Amino acid sequence: MESAIIAIGDEILIGQIHNTNAVWIAQQLNELGVRVVEMVAIADEKHAIHATLDRFLGKYGLLVMTGGLGPTGDDITKQSLAEYFNSKLVAHPETLDRITARFRERGWRLSGSNIRQADVPEGCRVLMNDHGTAPGMWFEKDGTILVSLPGIPYEMEGLMNDHVLPGIRERVTVPHVVHRTIMTQGVPESFLASMLRNWEQALPDCLKLAYLPRPGIVRLRLSAYGKCAAIAELLLKENIDKLLDIIPQHVFALEEIPLEMALGNLLKERGLTLATAESCTGGTVASMITSIPGSSGYFSGSIVAYHNRIKTEQLGVEPEILERHGAVSREVAEEMAAGVRERFGTDTAIAISGIAGPSGGTEEKPVGTTWICVAFGDNKHSEQFRFVGNRERVIAWASNSAMQLMRRLILETL
Repeated sequence: MESAIIAIGDEILIGQIHNTNAVWIAQQLNELGVRVVEMVAIADEKHAIHATLDRFLGKYGLLVMTGGLGPTGDDITKQSLAEYFNSKLVAHPETLDRITARFRERGWRLSGSNIRQADVPEGCRVLMNDHGTAPGMWFEKDGTILVSLPGIPYEMEGLMNDHVLPGIRERVTVPHVVHRTIMTQGVPESFLASMLRNWEQALPDCLKLAYLPRPGIVRLRLSAYGKCAAIAELLLKENIDKLLDIIPQHVFALEEIPLEMALGNLLKERGLTLATAESCTGGTVASMITSIPGSSGYFSGSIVAYHNRIKTEQLGVEPEILERHGAVSREVAEEMAAGVRERFGTDTAIAISGIAGPSGGTEEKPVGTTWICVAFGDNKHSEQFRFVGNRERVIAWASNSAMQLMRRLILETL
């Protein structure tokens, strides 16, 4: 089955928000074996909605549309769909009851615009929304299933999980597909592709590889389709094992989890504690680590030593070391790691000092120059990096690189 995703909203077209809904929907459909062929964003205008449906209906088996179902005047999706399908808007009693009860429970006044959220095009299948007030709608015409969902992400995701994905499984036959994700860090996509060229060329025809990069991280998605599906587990294991022989130092997980979770799992498994001392990353590593539930079991704390005075007063970096080598140096990073370990009494430590930019670089130490030190027991590893890109990319690369170095040091030590 082939599909298209339609996002309605001027806020997407002017760049005010990112179209994260389309990315999430595509991931879910892909897991089912439904191929997404097109993604489009269109204005909150009737003619744009009608023209898009004219182009897609009968062409794809499934259309997933998001946005334009709110209570405000610029939300015109329902009216546009009613006109397109030659129907009228009618109140859906169960939805109206739910909206009324929801407002009563919260002590809110129910306005006319809220009541109109219970209106749906006559003849559509109503998808009850247990996560908000706007119901979803399911239409069928010319061999195409059209699903219209709210644009609010958690409402859209709830309706997809509650109604749309189960409905697709019941109504259509989708090919069996098995995916595995290998998480890598430390090498850009183009370099990784070069390293894996021979391995990739040797893959069976029914195994497909996709590179999914973001700053400091590349996800490798290996998918088994068609005739491979019957022996997918065996084929995937065999080829992933070969992959691990080629880039063992860059793989941090064989499932789609963030690096901070992979590091946290390792610390928890080994009963270790961690502290961080950050300069150019401004506490990003600490923020990433503490975004994982249960991180208090292994993460003790952090010092953001942005100014040299904090490096000396809080981390014990000797002023003469700063004077002789500069803040962005192996010596200072190692002093920062030692100081934060002593300050917090942890088993391990990460220290980062660099030049995130866009200013501050020199010919000797250009923007992106970063020293990272990781320490565990009597062992430490220090490494200099030259990250490229804007400030945000440098910080992302430095943060991810530091956590991967920490993982590798633990694995090599224990």
